[in-house]
This record gives sequence, C-alpha cells and structure tokens, in this order.
Amino acid sequence: MGEFKPMDAGISPRYAQISTFMRLPHSRDIKNYDVAIIGVPYDGGTSYRPGTRFGPREIRSHSSLIRGYSYYSKSDLFSRLRIADYGDIDASPYNIELTYKLIEDTIESILNENVFPVVIGGDHSISLGILRAVAKKYGPVGLVQFDAHSDTYDGVYGTEYHHGTPFKRAIEEGLIDPSRSLQIGIRGQFVSSTDLDYALQSGMKILMMDDINKKGISDVIKNIEGLGKEPVYVSLDIDAVDPAFAPGTGTPVPGGFDSREIIQLVRSLKPLNVVGFDLVEVSPPYDNNGITSLLASNLIYEFLNTVSLEKKS
Repeated sequence: MGEFKPMDAGISPRYAQISTFMRLPHSRDIKNYDVAIIGVPYDGGTSYRPGTRFGPREIRSHSSLIRGYSYYSKSDLFSRLRIADYGDIDASPYNIELTYKLIEDTIESILNENVFPVVIGGDHSISLGILRAVAKKYGPVGLVQFDAHSDTYDGVYGTEYHHGTPFKRAIEEGLIDPSRSLQIGIRGQFVSSTDLDYALQSGMKILMMDDINKKGISDVIKNIEGLGKEPVYVSLDIDAVDPAFAPGTGTPVPGGFDSREIIQLVRSLKPLNVVGFDLVEVSPPYDNNGITSLLASNLIYEFLNTVSLEKKS
C-alpha cells in the first residue's frame, strides 16, 4: 500500500481492517495531503428524528465498495489526489455552540494547510461551523445547496441554532453571498406561506422541485454553471433525494431527485471554484439495507472525482 493509496483489496478484503473512507489512510498529519475527509457525528440540531450522529460511521463502512477509477471521467482518483481520512470531530452531544467552535477550529486548521475539507455529517446544523472557517479564508462565498428544505428558518425551542437555521445564520453573519447562492430541490409542505420569504428577500435563488420537473435537469446545470469562478461552498443534504432512493434521513420528503439525477448534478459542479463540501442528514437508524449510506458514499466519491482541485507539488 502506498502512503496515499487505499489498502489493496487483493491483499486485504474490503470488509477487513479499520473502516476509513474508501479504506484510505487515517491521518491528522495532513500537510502532505490534498483532501481531508472529516466526520462530524452530531445530531443535536435535529428537530424530529435523531440518528445522523451515526452517519459518518456508516458512510465510511459502505464506501469500502467504491473503486478508484471512474469510467465517466476516465481518471483514477488516487492518481490525481492525495486523500486522508482525518477521522471525526468530537462534537458535544449536549452543546451546539461548543460543537460549532470545535468544527470551526478544526476546519480552519485544515484550510490553513491548504487542504480541501470534505465533511460528513451529522445534521445540517454543522454547515454553519464549517462556513465560519471557510469565510475566514475566502470571505463571503457562494452557495450550492441541494436540499428539500431551505434551512433559512428562525430559531425554535429557545435556541437560535438547529438544522433548519444554518443558512439564515450564515447570511446574517456575512459568511455567504446570497446573490451567488442556489437552493436546489426545495419541495413539500411548509409551516406557512412565508417560509421562503427570508431566502428570497436576501437574494438567494430557489429552484423548486416542481419547476425542475418541468424544465429538466439541464436547466439546473445551467444555473449552477452561471455561478462563475468565484469561491463557492457546496452543501448536499441527502433529503434532496427522494426517500425511495434515500430513506435513511431525518426529514424525508417525497418527490425528490433519483440517484442518477443527483449523481449527474454533483458531476455538473466541475466548472465551479469549490472551496468546501459537506454531505449531511444521513440517518442510518431509518435506512433500508444501507442504501442511503451507499448512495452518500458514492456522491462523495463523485464529488472528489469531479471537483477541480490542484494537487500539491
């Protein structure tokens, strides 16, 4: 096994050894790597069904099925990028603000090494901590958010922070530029007719699922490509996918993307200047034979194999 390569499945079976992402090396000495995979096993921001704290572990487990060479891109991921599994941030199960601080400090340290962070959640509240670190380096960034929900809602139950608030708080804190932000796949029922007002009034563009069904995936891709070359953060909530293909999530909403469509959309990110990525809301207790974790691990692979990152010299 090379220093930057997964274990050889011809020597060590894929179900053996410590379960790192794609069986890659586990390391916190990441200065020689291009990408760090970071788990955030946290679901203290969940409003209904908990369980996403187990997401990073199960996604890693199912990622052992993935191989490095992509027929689609005609490239070998491990020849192109040096990737380490950083392990998990020890999020506090009791204190969301402490968790945000732990996330921010860890991601900041990774970015300071010029290493690209790929974060596995956890519920969607964790995106705020990541964006705080990203904005320190890049200033306000654009956003591509794949999601059934806008997550620009207000606080409830006496707290300003939960998995429905991260992008409202991010706008308020100046972490993202709403004029360069897309929310893709929003659908379902709302509490009231004003639920999307904050996002729309701030300048975010929302691509509702009903409109996507009429205009097609090609229209979504045009909107993504229209974000240009300024820094963009990508957040993928697995509930953007229809629960027929991803049942293991906390707030499933029928009528979403199928597996093939979401893979196509992740591949469409290639022209963008992406500076950070998270995949959140995989909840294994509600999964069916691991199909959600398997899809999630493949989406992370597709992202890594698509995004334009410069390999360290």
